[in-house]
Amino acid sequence: ALLALGAGLWFTRRAPRTDAARAALLLWGGWLLVTALVFSYMGGIIHPYYTVALAPAVGALTGTAAVQLWRMRAHPAASGLLSGGVALTALTAYLLLGSSWQPWLAPTVLVGGLLAAVALFFAAHLTRWAASFVAIFSLVVLLSGTGAYTLATASTPHSGAIPSAGPTSGFGGRGGFGGPGGPGSLLSTTLPGESLTALLKQEASRYTWTAATVLSNAAAGYQLASGAPVLAVGGFNGTDPYPTLAQFQQYVANGRIHYFLGEGMTMRGSTGSDAAQQIAEWVASRYQASTVDGVTVYDLTTAV
Repeated sequence: ALLALGAGLWFTRRAPRTDAARAALLLWGGWLLVTALVFSYMGGIIHPYYTVALAPAVGALTGTAAVQLWRMRAHPAASGLLSGGVALTALTAYLLLGSSWQPWLAPTVLVGGLLAAVALFFAAHLTRWAASFVAIFSLVVLLSGTGAYTLATASTPHSGAIPSAGPTSGFGGRGGFGGPGGPGSLLSTTLPGESLTALLKQEASRYTWTAATVLSNAAAGYQLASGAPVLAVGGFNGTDPYPTLAQFQQYVANGRIHYFLGEGMTMRGSTGSDAAQQIAEWVASRYQASTVDGVTVYDLTTAV
């Protein structure tokens, strides 16, 4: 994409100020560079699927530059850039595909891509039909790797919090729901048992939240099962400063929360707020714990 951006801007440098192709290159090039810089300097939790934000810019720049270079293939620099771009793309696909899945695919893409690159370099000297064949062959070869990954992704059941692509699953590839009655976790949604679900439904309309629990994924499962609001203490990984201990205590005093579920697991580490842990410790020190379907339950309407 960077090669396409540079080549496209160079070949449109003398175009009118209102040239649509150059405007598109500047738009998508800005998208690509700004997003890449943000990813390069951001800290904290970074998931691979964030890079999907680069995909529109990569696709637009590659497509725009490819059309420009193909039209100018009689120019040695254009044919060289087009050929080099295809060879580099084939090599990248080869390295990413590896040999652990469909081991024939990676070398096929590499060899086919290199052959296409050589043919593209001499495309200006070919007949119209031969040049068209080379262009189609290049597209088929370069898209075969991503196409295979697309089919593998579409044919594999996915669930959970972390999207993944390709034949192998990452954190969110398979599974994602805890077993019946399980407490859930940072990346999996709780699937409460029948007894706990029935408990959460009891008198739920009397409370703002029928229950509170640490981690938003855990809260999501309880809420979906019971159909009643569940307060996610600490947000996604339990480190957001909401609610604070004082706010939570006020909610309880006002009778807005019925139960507290779980033991207050967080992923705080060395950063983030410890409000969720403070709340869990306060609840455990003041209310009697019981176990329902394998989940620790505190009734916040009855202090010890």
